[in-house]
Amino acid sequence: MSIDPFATVSGTREEILAATYRALCDHGYADLTLSVIGDELEKSQSLIYHHYDGKDELVLSCLEYMLDYLESTLDETVDDPRETLEQTIERVCTPVDSDPEQSVRRVFIELRAQAAHDAAYREHFTRSDRVFRDWLQSVIEAGIDSGTFVDCESGRVAEVLCVTLQGIFFRRTTVTTTAWLPETSDELVATLEHTLYAPESA
Repeated sequence: MSIDPFATVSGTREEILAATYRALCDHGYADLTLSVIGDELEKSQSLIYHHYDGKDELVLSCLEYMLDYLESTLDETVDDPRETLEQTIERVCTPVDSDPEQSVRRVFIELRAQAAHDAAYREHFTRSDRVFRDWLQSVIEAGIDSGTFVDCESGRVAEVLCVTLQGIFFRRTTVTTTAWLPETSDELVATLEHTLYAPESA
């Protein structure tokens, strides 16, 4: 499955959201205007106003669309809970070589900062965190049920993992060095081996 939520779009609304996504990646939130989005859309700017009242309503709709897409890609059935957790850690801790991917990461950091003073963004990122945390909890519970993980309070473990992975994501996006990533990944997996993995699977 493509990691691009706008790899295929249908209808005017999705075209506008895709243009917003591209404009955000190219210009960032601070320099984003409806005019810039209109240029990316290559259609009349009035078409945007027909569907959205302003920049933030459009950006939030774009974020909601992307979150819905993410939810649709998360596996409901986990065949190998340990591998799933470690692959997730690896994805977060692997240095990014692609400029477009780094641009996407920067945009998410920039947009999340809006939540500090904007309730609508705060609501979105509260939901976004809940989706990721709940998925992590479902993976942990699958591991407990299969005997791969020790019995534990899955919600608390998922919360700690969620916060830790977010911290790694934020730091790697906002500093110039990635030399610390491999050691961080190794230590996180080692912690899981000592605290979460059942002895026979560690």
